[in-house]
Amino acid sequence: MGVGSENAASTTKLSIRHGLYKEETSIALKAPLNVEGVLPKKVGHVTAERAIWGRRIEFVLASVGYAVGLGNVWRFPYLCYRSGGGAFLIPYFLMLFLCGIPLLFMEFAIGQYTRLGPVHALAKICPLFKGVGIATVVISFVLCTYYNVLMCWALYYFFNSFRATFPWQSCNNTWNAVGNCSIGFPGNTTHLHSASQQYFDHRLLEITNGIEEAGGLRWELFGLLILAWVIVYLCIFKGVKSTGKVVYFTATFPYFMLFVLLINNVQLPGAKNGMLYFLKPKWSKLLDVQVWVNAAAQVFNSIGIGFGTMISMASYNKFNNNILRDTLIVSLANSATSILAGFVIFSAIGYMAHVHNLPVDNIATDGPGLVFVVYPEVFSTMPLPQLWAPLFFFMLLCLGLDSQFAMVEVAVTSIMDGCGPKVLRVLKRQEIIVLTVCVIGFLLGIPHITKGGMYVFQLMDHYTAVVSLMFLAFFEVLAVCWVFGNNLTFSPLMMKFNSLMFGKAPNIYFCSCWMFFSPVLVMCILISSIVQYTPARYGKSYTYPVWAEVVGWGISLVSIIWIPLGALHEICRNKGTLMQRIKTAMTPTIELDPVNHLPEKERVDIPESVVFITHL
Repeated sequence: MGVGSENAASTTKLSIRHGLYKEETSIALKAPLNVEGVLPKKVGHVTAERAIWGRRIEFVLASVGYAVGLGNVWRFPYLCYRSGGGAFLIPYFLMLFLCGIPLLFMEFAIGQYTRLGPVHALAKICPLFKGVGIATVVISFVLCTYYNVLMCWALYYFFNSFRATFPWQSCNNTWNAVGNCSIGFPGNTTHLHSASQQYFDHRLLEITNGIEEAGGLRWELFGLLILAWVIVYLCIFKGVKSTGKVVYFTATFPYFMLFVLLINNVQLPGAKNGMLYFLKPKWSKLLDVQVWVNAAAQVFNSIGIGFGTMISMASYNKFNNNILRDTLIVSLANSATSILAGFVIFSAIGYMAHVHNLPVDNIATDGPGLVFVVYPEVFSTMPLPQLWAPLFFFMLLCLGLDSQFAMVEVAVTSIMDGCGPKVLRVLKRQEIIVLTVCVIGFLLGIPHITKGGMYVFQLMDHYTAVVSLMFLAFFEVLAVCWVFGNNLTFSPLMMKFNSLMFGKAPNIYFCSCWMFFSPVLVMCILISSIVQYTPARYGKSYTYPVWAEVVGWGISLVSIIWIPLGALHEICRNKGTLMQRIKTAMTPTIELDPVNHLPEKERVDIPESVVFITHL
């Protein structure tokens, strides 16, 4: 707890900062102050103890681990080369600095100041949009139910990569389709499929002809899915205490592997051509609106804005932690990792193009096919394949687990914030709450490991990560940046947060982004996503039946519906005319006076040394 002996009594004079002025007061305390321990938080009428990260580096590593996920490896490189190569980096970094960094800073500030998960933090900031917080938790939990299926696949490949001969290396297996199997990539010969593609489709997935055919469970994947959830549980069952220790390895090992793979790949013939293909600028692409939308969407999806995860993790920080520094580290590390992964991926693709005498276009792809089809084929022809393959799939496991930790933690944090004491009276221990969340996530993931599960996976990913996310991000930005107080205005909320936590208002860069650039950009992305909406597809030919599209929109509504429901509930529970009720619903309930906001033991002066918000 960091509190001294109960017999020691002294009067400590505290200096408490109110915005830009100071007021001194005397408070009788029983012991010297020490805010390094566990920070208490009021839940209803019960005071619960809220854990904090053991060290600042644990929060940074956990945030980097969540932001840097599988999308950095299989989405960004392909998106970059398809959207103009090196020219794509211009809209990408512009969106990063106008949208990504300010909004990540915003989510960190919300979590750190309120020390609540997204549900209760956003409800206090703008009760009218309290449903946004619920929606972020729902979308994160839905995402984690099928995201762990990717860990299941990675484990399957990991265990099978220890064989003397890789099973995806030849066409002489029971699962291969005789007559249209090709060792290596078949190029433009459409009736042929590579051995690695057939291994993925017919051995790993045992895929059916469509979503209409469930085909029964894949029992091997069922067992591996259990193993994946057991790993997740063992890493997070103690909350930030256990997660903070695990991320020392899971967040750093992928960087080691990416650098090792890059050093190995650049020595292969054709690697240079692949990397040049990745970065060669196509300036005409900058005139394409979709390229700018892709850049903004990539920043949002990669950093994780709108999922509530960053708010949840920042809620375990100390009150005056330097979140600007952490924001810059997380966002820039995420972007640097994406570019590094691009070199790793395209150096290998260039090598494969050289080996099979094919254009890079014929090999480059995105999504699961890149890491579960293209890269296994690469290992089949590389020196020391039994070394590289297990390390690569273990790296994928680490990349996925960090993101999975964070998404499950959002659900646990929200449960503990909302009804922690009540739930603990029944389940007794937080470890059992975490176990319950993991078991529910496992059960909801079972449809994805049927023989027709890949179609379910693709459908959910499209309508959760593409359609729902931009709606949630828009309303979150709207609630925090523009709606605050009794009317629509350019909100001073973030300025208040910074003044109270750090003693100084943010500079003009953050103010202009929060007030104008970020909300407008998010609005443009949302409108563009609606206008250019395309139905979900699997591969190049399979289109989903109408009933599956309806189910997909239902999946989207599972999260989005909470926004109007929350607003309607808040308006109905208030009194007065409709306009008076709306006005009341827009009035924040968050305490912006640190004397009342902080528990007594934390009411210490914020020294000038931590006033860090300066001009970039």
